[in-house]
Amino acid sequence: MANVDVNELAKFSELAHRWWDTESEFKPLHQINPLRLEWINGLCPLSGLKVVDVGCGGGILADAMARKGAQVLGVDLATKSLRVAQLHALEAGTDKVEYEEIAVEDLAARQPASFDAVTCMEMLEHVPDPASVLRALGQLVKPGGWVFVSTLNRSFKSFLFAIVGAEYVLKLLPAGTHEYARFIRPSELARMAREAGLELHSAKGLTYNPLTQRYSLGMDTGVNYLLALRRPA
Repeated sequence: MANVDVNELAKFSELAHRWWDTESEFKPLHQINPLRLEWINGLCPLSGLKVVDVGCGGGILADAMARKGAQVLGVDLATKSLRVAQLHALEAGTDKVEYEEIAVEDLAARQPASFDAVTCMEMLEHVPDPASVLRALGQLVKPGGWVFVSTLNRSFKSFLFAIVGAEYVLKLLPAGTHEYARFIRPSELARMAREAGLELHSAKGLTYNPLTQRYSLGMDTGVNYLLALRRPA
């Protein structure tokens, strides 16, 4: 049985045709994509690297990393989202990205230690067993390579901002996008990473200012956060 929640897949499949509409439900992802891309590229220059984006959805990050010069494989289990990603790559002429419908655990079994960098953004809070995903990410990356993950902190501040604020007050996301019980504290994610053979390099917080309607990276990990991990050489 794949590590997947069929209800979560259905939810994103219904919205698949809107992935590349920058004013749609995916507007926040388009807004934060330059921030996370530059953070990744600053730590691990992407040009010439072999990268896999796990839980790639419609390909927003995968496409951007390919345009930085990486050879990118985007994987997901949402068929409709992958079709949208493939179509966008054709329309945009992005020639260094490919997409495949496969579970990350199956990909890790097929291609262990094959990638210079692995990304898994905004996915862990949507799967039944995030520790299984971390183990697979650790298996996919080459010794000395990088793993980049992002998710939501399980905190009162996160409940207030990411669910009440973002989904019901500001309506940045559809109501029901997130389930608070599935949010992961940074300490829990760091433990999963250690158990997967990965070492924590650094962390960043992602915050949103409703007045300026801008996102920024900083040290506040109370809501959204990103971890940079490495597999020892």
